[in-house]
Amino acid sequence: MSADSRLIIFDTTLRDGEQSPGASMTREEKLRIAMTLEKMRVDVIEAGFAAASQGDFESINAIARAVKDSTVCSLARALDKDIEAAAGALEGSARARIHTFIATSPIHMKYKLKLEPDDVVTQAVRAVKKARQYTEDVEFSCEDAGRSDLDFLCRIIEAAIDAGATTINIPDTVGYAIPDPFGDMIGAIINRVPNADKAVFSVHCHNDLGLAVANSLSAVMQGARQVECTINGLGERAGNASLEEIVMAVRTRQDLFTVDTNIDTTQIVPASRLVSSITGFPVQPNKAIVGANAFAHESGIHQDGVLKHRETYEIMRAEDVGWNANRMVLGKHSGRNAFKTRLLDLGYAFAGDVEMADAFARFKTLADKKHDIFDEDLHALMAQASDQRDELEHIKLKHLTSQSDMGNTPKARVVLEIEGKEVVAEAFGDGPVDACFKAIDSVVNSGAQLQLYSVNAITSGTEAQGEVSVRLEKSGRIVNGAGSDTDIIVASVKAYIKALNLMMNQPQKAHPQITV
Repeated sequence: MSADSRLIIFDTTLRDGEQSPGASMTREEKLRIAMTLEKMRVDVIEAGFAAASQGDFESINAIARAVKDSTVCSLARALDKDIEAAAGALEGSARARIHTFIATSPIHMKYKLKLEPDDVVTQAVRAVKKARQYTEDVEFSCEDAGRSDLDFLCRIIEAAIDAGATTINIPDTVGYAIPDPFGDMIGAIINRVPNADKAVFSVHCHNDLGLAVANSLSAVMQGARQVECTINGLGERAGNASLEEIVMAVRTRQDLFTVDTNIDTTQIVPASRLVSSITGFPVQPNKAIVGANAFAHESGIHQDGVLKHRETYEIMRAEDVGWNANRMVLGKHSGRNAFKTRLLDLGYAFAGDVEMADAFARFKTLADKKHDIFDEDLHALMAQASDQRDELEHIKLKHLTSQSDMGNTPKARVVLEIEGKEVVAEAFGDGPVDACFKAIDSVVNSGAQLQLYSVNAITSGTEAQGEVSVRLEKSGRIVNGAGSDTDIIVASVKAYIKALNLMMNQPQKAHPQITV
């Protein structure tokens, strides 16, 4: 595929996606997603913001050393300390990119940076040159480009390319753009910047108006050859452009697009399920490409048409994006080898025989509760194992009993282990879940406020596992906990306790858009 016909996919699930409220991931979880992205043949994996925290630094470094085929990238503000942190985190990478940025819109320069335009250009050039000391692959972004002056954009982009930037990113940081004008702006920049042929032009669109994918595709039509996106459209506020929608739009409409990606589309659904299970953000059923209903047909007319000729109502094949591909259903009679093989196919690896034996024991326990074990169940099972392995569990669930009779106030009794000491708590509530949460609060005294409680069935059927997401807020910090079990009350308590442990474990991280 020639450079002009290839669309580079830059995945920022691990950086911008993690900025979704409560979507923080552990190093092990980030590494698992990164390996899945590499398996999908993503070109560039933005692994994080190295200067944000020691945890981010270590996660980026682990990914940089493990990933061999994809380029691994770290974000850095146009500050020496950020660029040095990014370079340090990327040590050992087969392919490293430093992605530095500075705001270019009048409102950001005046109120956030408190800098004159000339000073912004100077700082941008200095940052790019600094990054080039560590790698030849340097990306420069004009933050809030969607609200920036076109003449100024052309000026700073030309200077950044002269300084050594090999990729120029034009972000719609606040989701303000509309497709046609945004595409026209990209085309104008490419045509007006004298040295534009020396860089790849990229776009990074947010979904505040629901137009992130449309804006990105409009930019591709006008010459952009990299799109920055995330699995499931995960991201800050309303999210980012969805990787699966970008890839399949370009692949499906080759009559309009002169480009294509290197993505192995059969890995899209598995990647979506993995990200959903790790972050605790369920995928809505009617989500394009990866939603449970994306290829479902209820109307009799549609069903009849599909049966006669698939293309009457389907523009893509479900198998091409990973639905029902290589799907193996396990059960209580499945052996250790079948279990291990399926987990390896799903991107999981075991550190040793003890870890494998522990996972297999938990699989057998689950198989005793439900007849068929699907991939979604395995993701949930391994996510729980990761929680126990990666996090310091200040609070552990030992036992719970809930009572809910019509006409009587629900009651719960919860046995917890808090910092190694067993504690028993009881409480009444509006329902059994509320009673359990109030019992836990009575002994934990976290001071956190419940912001979200949602339940999602992992698979279909009455014996399916329920996956519960709980979002807690305290003093501006937001964490998201997920738990799964065939008993929805148990799943709820697991999720609540995970969120409490996250609240205690995770330090506050620096945000990339805050300049210090």
